[in-house]
Amino acid sequence: MEFRQLEYFTEVAKQLNFTKAAEQLCIAQSAISKSIKKLEEDLGVLLFNRIDKKVMLTAEGEVLLRHARRILEQVRHAQEEIEEMRGLEKGEVRIGLPSMVGSYYFPGIILDFKKRYPHLQFTLYEQGTMKVQRMISNGDIDMGVIVQDTIADDLEAVPFLEEEMCVCVPKGHPFAERESVTYEEVAREPLVLFQEGYFQRELIAEAGRRMGVPLTVRFETNQISLLKSLVARGSGITLFLHMVVANDPDLVAVSLQPPVYLKLAIAWKKHAYLSLANQEFLSFLMERTAAR
Repeated sequence: MEFRQLEYFTEVAKQLNFTKAAEQLCIAQSAISKSIKKLEEDLGVLLFNRIDKKVMLTAEGEVLLRHARRILEQVRHAQEEIEEMRGLEKGEVRIGLPSMVGSYYFPGIILDFKKRYPHLQFTLYEQGTMKVQRMISNGDIDMGVIVQDTIADDLEAVPFLEEEMCVCVPKGHPFAERESVTYEEVAREPLVLFQEGYFQRELIAEAGRRMGVPLTVRFETNQISLLKSLVARGSGITLFLHMVVANDPDLVAVSLQPPVYLKLAIAWKKHAYLSLANQEFLSFLMERTAAR
């Protein structure tokens, strides 16, 4: 069993598609197919079921995937630790950020961190907080921003931000002159929302289920600028963190009743090796948070 075979295998398991895996790895599909076939022959088991052009992991494949992820993660940590012996001239921070926090809270922090450590690579993954948790657990990213109330048992987390989640409406909307609106009132309005899996979407969807009110979702997208434009043009209302709406002259932020404050934390995998680059970014974030 070779290291490269495990890399190819985990990518196919992630994509469940040989062609997409080859594209991600920038190699020929035939090379991946041969590598997986050789791995199956060496182990004497079938790792993937290939039925009607669909690729699914077998039970044996699931077992190997768990071990392969741990092996690849340990190798990556070893490489990072060796590089760190030469100081912070090399290294990578891989972090998952929800759209709103990533767009309105982190840009200045990241730019200032890069000024301090210009040689470090910084890779951002924009996902919902639940997806970020899964990515940390799977070793796909080193750290990520998650909701403090939903921290999985296999994660360590440090809180750093609390921000109100508000109803976002255009000027002239009946809610615009109100101090607060109820969840039921929001659920009965035409809505433009993030896609499923984002806290914003789940918050109002849960309210709708609880009250037996079917949501009228006119548009869904993860692009914040597009959501803001749709709200401003009267296509529907949405929920945003207050920081997203604060300086927008075309939109009004109205509190929910009862109000919702999103408590966010920076999280990483419990007992996992956290590289020096990631430790430095964590310290930098805490410094900036304390200075606010």
